Amino acid sequence: MATPLQALTGSGVAVWLDDISRERLRTGNLAQLMRERGVVGVTSNPTIFEKALKEGDAYDDQLHDLAIRGVSVEEAVRAVTAYDIRWAADVLRPVYEASNGVDGRVSLEVDPRLARETERTVAEARALWWLVDRPNLFIKIPATEQGLPAITAALAEGISVNVTLIFSLERYRGVMDAFMSGLEQARANGHDLHDIQSVASFFVSRVDTEADKRLDAIGTAEAKALKGRAAIANARLAYEAYEERFATERWRALAASGAAPQRPLWASTGVKDPDLDDTLYVTELVAPGTVNTMPEATLEAVADHAAITGDTVTGGYAGARADIDALAAAGVDYDDVVRVLEDEGVEKFEKSWEGLLAGLSEQLSAQA
Repeated sequence: MATPLQALTGSGVAVWLDDISRERLRTGNLAQLMRERGVVGVTSNPTIFEKALKEGDAYDDQLHDLAIRGVSVEEAVRAVTAYDIRWAADVLRPVYEASNGVDGRVSLEVDPRLARETERTVAEARALWWLVDRPNLFIKIPATEQGLPAITAALAEGISVNVTLIFSLERYRGVMDAFMSGLEQARANGHDLHDIQSVASFFVSRVDTEADKRLDAIGTAEAKALKGRAAIANARLAYEAYEERFATERWRALAASGAAPQRPLWASTGVKDPDLDDTLYVTELVAPGTVNTMPEATLEAVADHAAITGDTVTGGYAGARADIDALAAAGVDYDDVVRVLEDEGVEKFEKSWEGLLAGLSEQLSAQA
């Protein structure tokens, strides 16, 4: 019998790891997860790097060299993160080749302090794309209002993009439009569309965290009965929007030019509420052509006891709309929930980035 992770892959879901560290790379752990857990991609973010730099001595040699050279902390953070991303990309390169460029991808995020600055985001995306210099790289750009034209501009230059921090259905539709505009411009610029890939990272667990907090504040039995349902409903409706957008004449014209669709990626899939099943955001979001990027604890929980029963998304659109309507009737404002989550998401990554810079500065001083 197939293992749960094999069943997940067989249902059309690419299994990615939401974590990276120098220690994981130098011990061969990433390669082990590829062999034993079917991992075919890696995502990173400022919080992940901030944590990695605080643990162990894996970065000491590079930090020593950087300190001797007297580089700025801004240059140091690019050098350290690019080193890990380049290494992970090389480990995953066989998957990239075997999947014809679809998987085997590693994501590196632009400085989150630039999330609301279009031109600086594009400039940073160019710099990171050049610095890592691997074809299986994704540059992560947040799906803020100002991020949408940056997504288009990066894709137009042939840069593969992981769009991050998507919470709302309206913004997700804007992301897909920005993706198609970028490919249309890339085609006009003479790029081979087959070489340009993209995923759209739709965040999941944080939606339940915010909605459930509001349901608890309302306090009625009817409100509490809706806990744990907002995130799955939102993600399922996102997949419906994906099916609609990628069935248009506009997309068919791009596909005829060699373009691959921008896959939905379920992010933030670690369950925060201990009352919920620890594999909820995997088992309930199985759909063809998607990616699920999991923290290692979730990956191991799925491997151990998840029940993968095939597609759990495409037949659930009516129920998902009913859940969103029920939340509204109970007093939970969907538009406000997703607005708060976007603002908080940018703020959290900014704080992690500042923490990363501060930690690196201390370590560089110690090495010097």
